Amino acid sequence: MSLTNHPAAGHGRHRLHREQARRDRLYEIDALRISAAVAVVVYHYVFSGPESGDSPLSFPAAGEVARYGYLGVDLFFMISGFVVLLNAWDRGPRAFLVSRIVRLYPAYWVAVTITAVVSATLSQGQFPVTLVQYAANLTMFNALPDIPNVDVVYWTLWAEIRFYALILALTWFGVTRGRVTAMLWGWLALTFLVQAGVLPPVADLVVQSEFAHYFIAGMALCLVYRDGLTPQPGLIIGLCLGNALHRGVAFAGKVGERYGTEIAPVVVVTVIVAIFVVMTLIALRVTRPLGRPWFAVPGALTYPLYLVHAHVGFVIFTGLGDRVPPYVLLGGTIALMGLVAYAIHVLAERPLAGVLKRYLATGR
Repeated sequence: MSLTNHPAAGHGRHRLHREQARRDRLYEIDALRISAAVAVVVYHYVFSGPESGDSPLSFPAAGEVARYGYLGVDLFFMISGFVVLLNAWDRGPRAFLVSRIVRLYPAYWVAVTITAVVSATLSQGQFPVTLVQYAANLTMFNALPDIPNVDVVYWTLWAEIRFYALILALTWFGVTRGRVTAMLWGWLALTFLVQAGVLPPVADLVVQSEFAHYFIAGMALCLVYRDGLTPQPGLIIGLCLGNALHRGVAFAGKVGERYGTEIAPVVVVTVIVAIFVVMTLIALRVTRPLGRPWFAVPGALTYPLYLVHAHVGFVIFTGLGDRVPPYVLLGGTIALMGLVAYAIHVLAERPLAGVLKRYLATGR
C-alpha cells in the first residue's frame, strides 16, 4: 500500500482540510448573523407582535429601539449575496444545488413541524394551520400557489430561493469574475427598470427589486474579498447603497403606516449605511483580527432561531402573559428559543444534513 493510500494519510488530508476551512472561515460573518437574528427576534417580540395584536405583552420604551430590528433581514440578504457566491465559486451546478438543499431544508422541516404543531394545538385559533398548508410549506415553494406561510418569517426564504436560482444558473456557465460582474450590472439595470415601471410587475418575481441591491452588493463585496477593491465592484456597491437608502426609507414609511407609528428615516439611513460599511470592511479583510472561532457556535444557531421563534413565542406570550412579568417572560422566551434552536441544530440539522447529503450524492 502506498503512503498516499494509507488510512493515516487520508485522516491527515481530512485534518488539513478542516484546518484550512477554519482558517478561511469569516468568523465576523458569524457574529453578524447572530446579531441580525437577535435583532429580528427582538423586533417581533417587543415591537411588531404587540403592535399587530399577535402578542398581549407591551414594551413601549423598548419598542422605540426594537422597531428598527427588521433591518436585520437587510443584513441577512447582503450576507447571503457575499457568502453564497463565495461558496459557489468553484462548484458546478449539482454540487451547488446539493449544498443549498442541505443547508436550507433539514432545520426548516423541523422548525415548520414544531411551529405547525404548536400553532394547531396551543394557539387557540390564533395561528390556524391546515394539513395542505403544512405540506406545501415543507416544499418551501408554497408562495407559487399562494398558500400562506406557517410562520410570518418564512417570506424571506422565498426571496433566498429565488436568489439561489440565479446563482445556480450562473454555475451552469461557470463562475468567473467577468461573468459575475456582467450579471451584477444586468441585475442592477433590471432593478432600476422595474422600479421605473418600464418592466411589468411580473418581472419582479425574478428581479426582486425591493431587496436586490443587498444581494447585488453582497456579491460585489465577494469580488472585493477575492481580488481586492477595483472600480467596477466599487461603483456597483455605491449604486446599491444609493438604492438601498431610497428603498429603505420608502419601506420604513410602509412599516410605520402598518403599525400606526413613526419609523425615523434618519435611523434607517444610519443602520443601512452601517451595514454597508461593516460588510465592506469584512470584504477588505480589515476586520479579520476581530474574528474568533467561538463566533461559529452562536452563528450556527442563527437559522433555526430565526425559523422557530415567531409564532411559537407569541403562543407562549398569550398563554403566560397574565401570569409572568413581561420582561421576565420576554427574557425567558428568548432563552428558550435559543435552547430550541440549539436542539434543532445538534439533534436534527447536523445529522439530517449528513444523511441528506449522502442521499443526494449517492442515491442511498
